[in-house]
Amino acid sequence: MRGERCEAGTLTPLAVMVLGLLLERPMHPYEMVQVLLARKEDRLAKVRPGSLYHTVDRLERDELVAVHGTVREGNRPERTVYEATDAGRTAFASAIADMLAGSRQEFPELYLGLAEAHGLPRTQVIEMLERRVRSLRADIDELDVSVACAIDQGSHEIFMLDVGCRRATLVAQADWLDDLIDRLADKSLPWLDDHPPTLPAHITSNNLKGKS
Repeated sequence: MRGERCEAGTLTPLAVMVLGLLLERPMHPYEMVQVLLARKEDRLAKVRPGSLYHTVDRLERDELVAVHGTVREGNRPERTVYEATDAGRTAFASAIADMLAGSRQEFPELYLGLAEAHGLPRTQVIEMLERRVRSLRADIDELDVSVACAIDQGSHEIFMLDVGCRRATLVAQADWLDDLIDRLADKSLPWLDDHPPTLPAHITSNNLKGKS
């Protein structure tokens, strides 16, 4: 009996990436892995050979890809080459449209950490946020280097729109956190462990009551 079909709305990120490759040209799974890693598209989703092979099997089961043929290179085992079907093309286009227009709520751990940060000492929060900002700035520098290298190799911005969006997000986040760190460091932002207390008594008591 056939399993649940993999429609556009249920395509995994890796399935979308596989279909995107097969819209360029037919490929075998090993080549897909190599191309994704060479393009550094593992920044978009985890790319592991086992997961990719499983994804291709599922796409074939759901008739979104089909066998195009087989190839043999030297003494290596014969490899199956796949191509996207018409249904696969439709599912891919629908998935990308949903990703661009959708607004599904996400739950980044940073937001939870910030919401509960008042439960830690001021100095520890400063230390942890400074560590995060250093990591963010390093990520921004790495993105800049990657983009410069890609452009030098003849790539175009339209193939790296995700990088531009990610960079802008990282810069905004790092800048906001830097401002928060400054306010924590100069104590212009009150904190629960301040001695003497800097928060109005009713705010402190309400907060503690909410935690009980």
